[in-house]
Formats: sequence, structure tokens, C-alpha cells
Amino acid sequence: MTASRSRKPTLMTASELAGMILRKEQLFLLDVRNEGDYQNWRIEGDSITVMNKPYFELLDGVEAIVDECPRNQKLLVVCAKEGSSYFVAEQLMEAGITDVYYLQGGMKSWSEHIEPVKVGELKDGGVLYQFVRLGKGCLSYMIISDGEAAVVDAIRLTDAYEQLARENGAVIKHAIDTHLHADHISGGRKLAEASGASYWLPPKDAEETVFPYSRLEEGSPIAVGHSEIAIQPIYSPGHTIGSTSLLIEDTYLLSGDILFVASIGRPDLAGKAEDWVHDLRSSLYETFSRLDPELIVLPAHYGNRQELREDGSVMARLGDLFHSNPGLNIADQEAFRHAVTSGLPPQPHAYQEIRETNMGKLQPSESEQGDMEIGPNRCAIHDR
Repeated sequence: MTASRSRKPTLMTASELAGMILRKEQLFLLDVRNEGDYQNWRIEGDSITVMNKPYFELLDGVEAIVDECPRNQKLLVVCAKEGSSYFVAEQLMEAGITDVYYLQGGMKSWSEHIEPVKVGELKDGGVLYQFVRLGKGCLSYMIISDGEAAVVDAIRLTDAYEQLARENGAVIKHAIDTHLHADHISGGRKLAEASGASYWLPPKDAEETVFPYSRLEEGSPIAVGHSEIAIQPIYSPGHTIGSTSLLIEDTYLLSGDILFVASIGRPDLAGKAEDWVHDLRSSLYETFSRLDPELIVLPAHYGNRQELREDGSVMARLGDLFHSNPGLNIADQEAFRHAVTSGLPPQPHAYQEIRETNMGKLQPSESEQGDMEIGPNRCAIHDR
């Protein structure tokens, strides 16, 4: 047996893959899912070369693709949940490719991984973090001050928030959702129950919820820490009827899903696109235009990797977005209505079930929740 046959492919975690992407390290990625799944949603990065070859075409051997595989860089095999990628990775090593890896947990694991990035300092030693979910484009936040923390738009996988709070000697006192999410299952209530925190939700998005909550409303600020870093809610409907943005220290604008760096929120995920067009335009073109253009916009999602900055964060100056964001530059009202109601990207996978889960009406298992969230977020009108 040759040396290559005596070795096994190396496991790569989602965290290790995320680090390679953010550091722009060279990687050849072989995705062995079916072509339709690959076209719908895949791993991307500026330094990644990707090839899609369905697993069923490789069952009898990998000879057809060996010549297309590099010999001088890492090769990562990816499938839906891990098993198929390990099989193909073994075959590649037997064929003489040496630096071969397989992704632990497959695309399911990639979908669930989040990376914390420090955004900036707040007054009296406070700090603001952004959590980047690279595999799904979700963005969430933690504000820390004087031993207290508030988490905004948390995903259902809450360990990362709890760990960062512990590392900073903080207790989570507030879990806030800027709106009722339709693309991912919220971790807000889970965090609140685990830490005894208050769970905040806009009341107009909570009319069908079956659990108690605190009302996230304009004019009712939320204080974090004894230095009282104030979170000021700004009612900004349009993506949902209750969508509420958050102003942090007159410096940061957490815009939820109504305003992104490269697009704007879609109004159709509750089936009320035509009803909410006016609200969407009013929030974007009137409410936000009255805010300080120096505010740093921190959205709840991003649509493509071009929105990622060098450190992996996603943010932009509000004044710049009024020049560069296509959704903020549609002067004609009828053209705006057409843009946000017609020809939209496909809706997020299982979005109706996700909405009902976030209302408390459904209680899917952990495995079912993971399956419901598979795929990109598609909360913006310009997303794929």
C-alpha cells in the first residue's frame, strides 16, 4: 500500500474554514451535492476555487476529476452532512491527492457557525460586537457594559453569545429581536429563559405570539449597565409591520432587515407586500433620511461576500448608503413599488414554518430546526 493510501483525509471544522476565508487563504473546494442544491446555496470566498461534482457521479471512482484537482494547495470536500464528503476525500487520497480535507458536519455545520467581530468601543468601557454567520448571511449583535449585556437578533445557536458574555464578565440582561424573523429561528427567547433576561419584541409583530414578552417601542429606551448605554428603538416598518431599528449611543444604527449595505428589505414574507410598500418607502426615504448621515449602519443580514470588510464585519456609513445603495435611489414611487413587489428572489426555505416557530406556535426538534434553516437568508430585494 502506498503512503497516500495509509493516510486518512483530515477533518476541517466550520470555524477553521471561516478563518481561512476571512484570511483569504487559498483553498480548492469540491462540493459533491446535487447541482440544484449547489446552485441554490454554496460556500464562497475571494480566495476559494470551487468545483461541483455530484456524489452519485463519483461512486465508481474519482478518476474523471483527479486531473482537475490541485496538488499544491488544500482541497476540501463538502457535502450536506459529512458522510459523502469523507467517502470522496478517501477516494481522492487513494488516487494520489495528498492534502485532502472534509468538512465536519457538512453544509449543515457551515450554516450554523458564527464568528464574533469587535465593532467598536462604547462609553465608559462598553463594547459592541457583531456576530457573523458566514454560511447564511445572518448578523447579530452584543452590547456589553458594566457587567451587563444585550443581544440583538440572536440566532437559535446561543452558545457563542453566552461564551462571549462570560469572557467579558457580563450577564445577559436583554435579548432583543428587531422584528419577527422569517429566515432563521430566533435564539432570543432561549437566551432570555437561560439567563433570566427580558425578551423584547415589537408588539405589532407579536400579535400572534403565544408567550409573554417586553414591548420594543419607540420612546422606550433600554439601558445596559450602570453607565446606562441607551438603546433607542426607532419604529421603521416595511420589512414587517413591526420592524424597529435600534440607535446605540447616537453612533450605530442597528437596522434589522429593512436596510442592508447593498440592498433593502423585502416586504412580502408575511404575504403583505402591497400593503407594506408605503411603510417601507417611508421608513427608508423619510425616517432614515432625517437621521445623522454619520451613523454606522449595522444590518441583520448581508447578501453576498462583497459586503464583508477586511476583518469580516459588515457595516457602512448611512450617508454613503444614500449614494451607493440601489434601494435608496429609486426616485419614482411606482418604480419603487414595482422593485419591492415584483421579480423578487425565491423566498427563504421553510419561511412560514420559521415564522410560526418564532411565534411559539410550532416547537420543532433541534434536527428539524436545522433542516428548516438550510439555505441563504434572502431577506433583501436584491439577494440571489
